Amino acid sequence: MAKAKVKQRKDSKGRVLQKGESQRKSDGMYIYTYVDPYEKRCYCYSTDLFKLREKEQDLMRAQMDGLDYYVGGRATINMTFDRYMSTKYNLRQTTRSNYIYMYNRFVRDEFGEKLLTEVKYTDVKLFYYHLLNDKDIAINTLDNIHTVIHPIFDMAVRDDIIRKNPSDGVMAELKKNSGKNKGIRHALTLVQQKAFIDAIRYFPEYVHWYPIFVTLLGTGMRIGECIGLRWKDVDFKHRCISVNHAVTYYTREGKAGFGVSKPKTEAGVRSIPLMDTVYNTLQNEYERQKRDGFCIAEVDGMNGFIFSNKNGNLHNPHCLNLAITRVSETYNAKEIIDAKKEQREPVLIPHFSVHQLRHTFCSRLCENETNIKVIQEIMGHANVETTLDIYTEVNFNKKQDSLEELSHKIDFF
Repeated sequence: MAKAKVKQRKDSKGRVLQKGESQRKSDGMYIYTYVDPYEKRCYCYSTDLFKLREKEQDLMRAQMDGLDYYVGGRATINMTFDRYMSTKYNLRQTTRSNYIYMYNRFVRDEFGEKLLTEVKYTDVKLFYYHLLNDKDIAINTLDNIHTVIHPIFDMAVRDDIIRKNPSDGVMAELKKNSGKNKGIRHALTLVQQKAFIDAIRYFPEYVHWYPIFVTLLGTGMRIGECIGLRWKDVDFKHRCISVNHAVTYYTREGKAGFGVSKPKTEAGVRSIPLMDTVYNTLQNEYERQKRDGFCIAEVDGMNGFIFSNKNGNLHNPHCLNLAITRVSETYNAKEIIDAKKEQREPVLIPHFSVHQLRHTFCSRLCENETNIKVIQEIMGHANVETTLDIYTEVNFNKKQDSLEELSHKIDFF
């Protein structure tokens, strides 16, 4: 059977148009369409086809000049980042947007102007300290920036542009010196977490938040995993939740919205057993929605989501953080007054974010489970070192508490 001939695109004068070229019928304008390293669609225009092709050649030369600079060791970190992003064809759009945002905001205008081959370990270290101390960013934010910077130098090492990655080991040293690398430092105490949940349960204006915060605190799911949880992901018969996707809130080309993606890592696809409180809460929420109506929001073809706001849309993570602040402030104000009346020390809820509920769940799990593999699988940690860091810190604190309690009971000396 003969193959069908591919129809060639031609302009109004019968000339064959090359890949990426087109001609607008309304005014005869020639257009060349291409995609930049950030996967943004760009356009060149000309009223003359040959002038358009001159522009195409200029673009190709600029790309080759960048390669010459890179190979010749004259590329800046910015040029190398752009090159690195152009190689990430399979990167999720939400991840790509986050990389570009973090790099442009914190790296491009300062550190990014340095020549790639001249950057040393101490340069990276001083830059990170500058971000921590002068820009006053959190250690977790710096970790995200490092996630963008480190692979840039790794690519240059593999291409034989530099011999060693100057960012190797910098974050480990900073975390060790700052003491901010342990997840337990971000966890609520048992008393604080009970106070927070009780505040949601007993303050009428916040009780509608109870199902989602109980689920977050009782499963350790990431916020995107919980926002995207559907009723079909809950197995009431076997009392477990299937975590197989996440919903991300993003801003892209001036537009904001939700998108479905896979969990953060392959280890993120997992099954989480339901504790009694979470099981009962979800059962009650299902019965309520049978009576009042289910969520009708649809994201990338998915529907049947469990949690929604008063407008029927999915929850924006920022709104959950605002809710935490309102609940905590309302509770603390009342607790201070009650404690003064009862002549006791108040139990106050510290400022925290929704992600710290995951840390809190992991800390409680580490306090009561000795099998590291079980903890890692429930949390969906891709690297067991993440689990071990939290487990070690939690159990060190438990040992301290045990010895202090023992010293009060027994007179050793």
